[in-house]
Amino acid sequence: MDGSEQWAAAIRRLAQLRNATILAHNYQLPAIQDVADHVGDSLALSRVAADAPEDTIVFCGVHFMAETAKILSPHKTVLIPDQRAGCSLADSITVEELRAWKDEHPGAVVVSYVNTTAAVKALTDICCTSSNAVDVVNSIDPDRDVLFCPDQFLGAHVRRVTGRKNLHVWAGECHVHAGINGDELADRARRHPTPNYSCTPNVVAPLQLCISPGRALSRKTG
Repeated sequence: MDGSEQWAAAIRRLAQLRNATILAHNYQLPAIQDVADHVGDSLALSRVAADAPEDTIVFCGVHFMAETAKILSPHKTVLIPDQRAGCSLADSITVEELRAWKDEHPGAVVVSYVNTTAAVKALTDICCTSSNAVDVVNSIDPDRDVLFCPDQFLGAHVRRVTGRKNLHVWAGECHVHAGINGDELADRARRHPTPNYSCTPNVVAPLQLCISPGRALSRKTG
């Protein structure tokens, strides 16, 4: 990938020829983001895919993101440039593991973070996002057990906020979020005291403010 103007122009011509829109996750390299029509987090981009007038979606992200886009856009063609692109969080629970977990807790409600595979979603009662996970769990009968997967950090946040004792949390994690170190960020905050440091609820480090990942940034190109 050279990221040149000629390279970008060729991609845009091909996208126009195929009636395709290009979606890039915000973890992608700058050159990929620059050539994309829309940049954002996985759920926001899947919603963009559902609303896009184009009938082909090129999803520059990991496998579960393309699956989610296809679920929301069943009649569209969804392409992923590299089918080997995986997500450590989505891969941290398999459908077999979830089925066994459910067998251990009969009658429990399964709440899965949207960053899961389609197979895991198929065994899930409610899918949630980081911004509505607390509300979702609060909506469930307090006498019923809840199985929350796969993100242990988001699950810990939900348990802390709701105070729910019968919330069982799967021990999965995103290696990017797990690598955020509280001591390192505290040191950075001391060296750069002016900015407010923000995070999503699915990180382990204590920060000043928890926010949802945000909306997709749209940038239609010619």
